[in-house]
Amino acid sequence: MIAREPDVLLKEAKHGSRTALARLLTYVESGGAQHRATVSLAYAAPAPFVVGLTGAPGAGKSTLTDRLITTALTRGHVGDAETFDQVGVLCVDPSSPFTGGAILGDRIRMQDHATNDHVFIRSMATRGHLGGLSLAVPDALRVLGAANFPFAFVETVGVGQMEVEIASAADTTIVVTNPGWGDSMQANKAGLLEVADIFVINKADRPGVKETKRDLEQMLDLGGARSWRPLIIETNATSDEGTEALFDAIDAHRAFLDKEFLEDARRLRTRVELDKVVSVLLRSRVAELARGEAYDEQIEALLNGSTDPYRAAETLLTDS
Repeated sequence: MIAREPDVLLKEAKHGSRTALARLLTYVESGGAQHRATVSLAYAAPAPFVVGLTGAPGAGKSTLTDRLITTALTRGHVGDAETFDQVGVLCVDPSSPFTGGAILGDRIRMQDHATNDHVFIRSMATRGHLGGLSLAVPDALRVLGAANFPFAFVETVGVGQMEVEIASAADTTIVVTNPGWGDSMQANKAGLLEVADIFVINKADRPGVKETKRDLEQMLDLGGARSWRPLIIETNATSDEGTEALFDAIDAHRAFLDKEFLEDARRLRTRVELDKVVSVLLRSRVAELARGEAYDEQIEALLNGSTDPYRAAETLLTDS
């Protein structure tokens, strides 16, 4: 297939071409020159408002996201922000060890929206990134914004303590739990108290809702004062109960951010994103150094005792 220029694809994506948008996201995931060109265009456009959903596998995140898509399209706005008539969704899945692609396929659980022209859903693989969020996700979100998607969801696979990384990609972070969640300290250990803007107790038709809510409230009380106290919403995504209340909570958090916090939050998020890119480029530079003759010379110097690792590293970095 002949690679098409990102600027041409972006123009088509702005006019509604889902094929062009999918190709741009493929460029973002693949890296290389086309990725850099796409990112350069995307970051010149406004970022979308991003709602992230995370939580343990099996908590019902995909079904809840499916319900929220419908509600978002029905309402057409979040807080006092501009109206929208289309929603972007990124589903971050584990990577296949064989192909590197996403293997959970959350789009399967969002079939009601598969043919909806107002919804674009893309599964993205973690590609071995420990946080569960690939480095391509922030870039992909900016591509959605450049393609006239002012609102987007990001749903993560939610594996262990690394699920907290969703906060670095979202304006509003939703942590999905279930009744009988277990040791109340697990949330604190995972850092979820620090990143959650909204807690959802999904599958609220099951026993243990009151106890789970009590545990969350107690942890919030012990967690210290915050300018925004996370809301706790009960839902049953399967029967679409509580979805409206959850979107009301998203509305409330957006309104709170719009007062004075959104710009600061995005500045902090941008700093995190830039730190990741710098780290990647530095690792790439280190890998290049490790293949050179100068590196081999420093290895020999270490073996014969004429240098130490720190002097060797400084020499390599200075001479490169």
